[in-house]
Amino acid sequence: MDCDQVMIMGPDNISDNATKDDGSDGGRDDGYLTGQLLIAMPTMGDPRFARTVIYLCAHSADGAMGLVVNKQADEIDFPELLSQLEIETEGVQSPIPVLVGGPVETGRGFVLHSLDYRQDSTLEVSEDVGLTATVDILRSIAEGAGPARSLLTLGYAGWSAGQLDDEIQANGWLNVSADASLLFDGDLSDKWDRAVRKVGIDPSFLSAEAGHA
Repeated sequence: MDCDQVMIMGPDNISDNATKDDGSDGGRDDGYLTGQLLIAMPTMGDPRFARTVIYLCAHSADGAMGLVVNKQADEIDFPELLSQLEIETEGVQSPIPVLVGGPVETGRGFVLHSLDYRQDSTLEVSEDVGLTATVDILRSIAEGAGPARSLLTLGYAGWSAGQLDDEIQANGWLNVSADASLLFDGDLSDKWDRAVRKVGIDPSFLSAEAGHA
């Protein structure tokens, strides 16, 4: 990742990448999974997604877009990012996690957050989670005036039309409803295990199955 090229997306960019159907209610009734968590199975063939948990910001017939929510960005932290964007960093009130959101456009930033904070450009992914990608939300967070819960990802995961559906059919992913306590929890080390348990599966069972595959 080239940390010198980190930038925040404008609302037009979000619309281009998030293919959410405006008529969707979160994907639970129309076969789509917007607002749910994807959990990478041990059989996932792409090492970039090994043991990842992804929050799906959009899923429709046109494709899907999501953000990995359990991989720390080692090259940069929140104060350093603010400094790059020339946002005053002295006295930052609430540093938030900076995560690797996926392999696509890793120099672009996205903030997932609770909906006690909204801008005109905020994409309301579900009833309680929004996606905003402006410098203003970072400034608000730095000043202690941002959302109650949030995380920042650099990059995203994207799928073309039908691609994610095919991967799910091939047992590459599990999906489960998202809850704020799991989504925004800063303890990343066991987030995959906790997501698997939320499905009702013992993570050790999946590891054992992978060992016998």
